[in-house]
Amino acid sequence: MLVDALKRLEYRGYDSAGVATLVNGQIERRRAEGKLVNLETRLGREPLAGTIGIGHTRWATHGKPSERNAHPIATNRVAIVHNGIIENFQELKDELVAEGRRFESDTDTEVVAQLLTAMLERQMTPEDAMSQAMERLHGAFALVALFSGRQDILMGARRGSSLAIGYGDGEMYIGTDALALAPFTKQVSYLEDDDWVVLTQDGCTVYQGRNEVKREIRQSGISGAMIGKGNHRHFMLKEIHEQPAVIGDTLHTYLDPTTRKVSLPEMPLDWAKVSRLTMTACGTAFYACMVAKYWFEQLARLPVETEVASELRYREPPLPDNGVCMAVSQSGETVDTLAAIRYAKANRQTILSVVNVPESAIARESHAVLPTLAGPEIGVASTKAFTTQLTVLLTAAIAAGRARGVLSEAEEAKLAHALIELPARVNEALNKEEKYRHISEHILAEARDVLYLGRGTSFPIALEGALKLKEISYIHAEGYAAGEMKHGPIALIDELVPVVVVAPSDSIFEKTASNFEQVKARGGKLVLVSDAAGVARLGSQAVATITLPTVDPVVAPILYAVPVQMLAYYTAVAKGTDVDQPRNLAKSVTVE
Repeated sequence: MLVDALKRLEYRGYDSAGVATLVNGQIERRRAEGKLVNLETRLGREPLAGTIGIGHTRWATHGKPSERNAHPIATNRVAIVHNGIIENFQELKDELVAEGRRFESDTDTEVVAQLLTAMLERQMTPEDAMSQAMERLHGAFALVALFSGRQDILMGARRGSSLAIGYGDGEMYIGTDALALAPFTKQVSYLEDDDWVVLTQDGCTVYQGRNEVKREIRQSGISGAMIGKGNHRHFMLKEIHEQPAVIGDTLHTYLDPTTRKVSLPEMPLDWAKVSRLTMTACGTAFYACMVAKYWFEQLARLPVETEVASELRYREPPLPDNGVCMAVSQSGETVDTLAAIRYAKANRQTILSVVNVPESAIARESHAVLPTLAGPEIGVASTKAFTTQLTVLLTAAIAAGRARGVLSEAEEAKLAHALIELPARVNEALNKEEKYRHISEHILAEARDVLYLGRGTSFPIALEGALKLKEISYIHAEGYAAGEMKHGPIALIDELVPVVVVAPSDSIFEKTASNFEQVKARGGKLVLVSDAAGVARLGSQAVATITLPTVDPVVAPILYAVPVQMLAYYTAVAKGTDVDQPRNLAKSVTVE
């Protein structure tokens, strides 16, 4: 059961893995460096007994990936699994070493195990030890502890990193999220910051400090069946192909196809009175914010500031009265984004989040939530989460435009029509697999460097295309605003550097065409992604073209995300890399 649950969480980390159980009251562990299959192989040779246990897949922070640093980290008294970072681990370690305690790993996690052990050796109960440990530990973490000689309890603690409780019949579960618990139970509650919990087989007791608290039990909608690969070779390919359906599901929530009007959930804000929108996110979700900046400014004439969350939280910008901070996150647990919205909240901003997990930490700390309906996304490189984020953000921009008197009813209906047609257009874009495969195998996979260019809302799509290629094929790639080429990057152009140009026929197509000509004049190997009119205008000068359906320029970035995803996917396949679990990356980034 532990290993099966870890398989559902391997997208979060796969540098090493391990499990620990109690056998005759003593802690027994099996750990292995590398992917979960290595742990499975070891358990096949050295099985573990027991009816109580913990498991972990690791994304290394402190200490290189190795068996000695793999979780569970244990002493003779306690075994610990841990997500996040103990920020004061060195101070605690120095103190514990001075007491004569010997450390066996390079991890920050071991200070928790050693600290609890020291307390237990002073005759504290596990409950008292955990309560006191919470006062000593600084940082963002989720912890679960298994105690020797205590077949009757597991204990967990959470600060800043997600932890969920699953309720069974005569059995209890604790895990990172509902996805891990899906096959076992639908009854789930989420710990809040600074909660710690004692689980027995019959239930649990949650504490804040020394006070008992209650946490709502919810019905999870996630099922174990939602995370299979189906007939696809990789999760990423399956998730790319799910985009017409999940964009359709998302639109069904935010758009009435008969009236052609956008309908957002009730929110504690009046778009007409919003002075500024601050958008924050990390990685691919930040590129969704960059696209949305164009939409909110053009369709609603609403000033927008976009900033990666890790910068916003430390830059400490002044935030205006009547401001809204919008956070975008697939997991809803991204620690930098969570910290950014807490900063914004402290500065009296209304917090609006766009997340794929409605029960997540970011959602729970927001004043209002706009959920995407992508379903579980297992591939580390985000695909369907990105396009559903864009879909939600565009509907929000349309609603803001109507509320602010910028968009007419006819303009709203026109954009609604373009969105309603979008799933079918995305499906058409997916039906060009041989074209994507050919360009990937014969042009991109052989390159050492690739540039992506775009203007307007195509600029963030160029950035996203470059990020996807880097993430899963390990080819160096950069995205640029096409007009910036002549200000430096054009020095890189030669016949060995493919340049992917994202250029739908829109009001700035001719400007992009000029940049296209400049690259061509320097011998660049151009790949053009455009519609029929764009390919007719520039296709003869490209080494390869991808012709997409013609759509309204406003919705174009959602459609044009598909070919850059497919090019990255087939390039990675051609290079033989691990598409779903690229090196050094994790899906849900719960550390700074």
